[in-house]
Amino acid sequence: MERRSFVKKSVLASSAALTSASLFSNTLIKKEAVHKFKLKYAPHAGMFKHHAGADILDQLKFMIDQGFTAFEDNEMRNRPVKLQEDIAKLMKDNHMEMGVFVAHKIYWKDANLASGNKEFRDEFLKDIQNSVAVAKRTNAKWMTVVPGHVDLRQDDNYQTANVIEALKQASEILEPYDITMVLEPLNFRNHPGMFLNESPQAYQICKAVNSPSCKILFDIYHQQIQEGNLIPNIEACWDEIAYFQIGDNPGRNEPTTGEINYKNIFKYIHNKGYSGILGMEHGNSKEGKAGELAVIEAYKQTDDF
Repeated sequence: MERRSFVKKSVLASSAALTSASLFSNTLIKKEAVHKFKLKYAPHAGMFKHHAGADILDQLKFMIDQGFTAFEDNEMRNRPVKLQEDIAKLMKDNHMEMGVFVAHKIYWKDANLASGNKEFRDEFLKDIQNSVAVAKRTNAKWMTVVPGHVDLRQDDNYQTANVIEALKQASEILEPYDITMVLEPLNFRNHPGMFLNESPQAYQICKAVNSPSCKILFDIYHQQIQEGNLIPNIEACWDEIAYFQIGDNPGRNEPTTGEINYKNIFKYIHNKGYSGILGMEHGNSKEGKAGELAVIEAYKQTDDF
């Protein structure tokens, strides 16, 4: 082969190789655009474990890649401090907001705050004080409060007064830190006998406490079962609602699996100018990775308004 011909062929081959490598490189670094949700939906730990594994930090990374901008974790106050700090850093680095965690021991069968018992109240206030440190560590602005079971030996009005007094004292602890406890009414079917079960009741209590640190957690799943009439009740409670949670009924799974028209509800909440978080406190209707993908797709559908 002549030298001139060999050199020409070598140059052409090198050029083709470089072009191919460049195209391949571009393919490798190209990443699908992250989905943009209109509202701040917050998954919880374990919701995407089949895709991300058991490690909560890996689960958070998966949530971020799917376009979720918030995260809630009922068990945050019980997690090791180092893990709390690692979670907070990962979220901060990725512009992700922390949603609610449960602030205190919940009494599912005993009357604690409704009873007016000083020992129960002192325990509750100590839990609230300890939860301030958790909130500061994780950049949380909200913490869930459930007043516990009814006291069958006391008139409803006395119980209400007892709860209000406990929440006033808790608000005094939280106000200097700009942290809000959100009261969650729970439905009678899943949680029979709980003191707080309706949004008008929560509204009345928040008005009586009269503090920016005491607001309503409006769980749409619970209130569909308890009272229905969802959008009118959200409207009536609006100035005291600080947080929403989600779950379809029946089943308490992702939107589109039950009777609630979540697209209309999300549109209503968005049009009201809500800038807070909506916690995805529900299960997955299907098992495995397919179920996790179904959850993501359900939120894309219902957020498309």
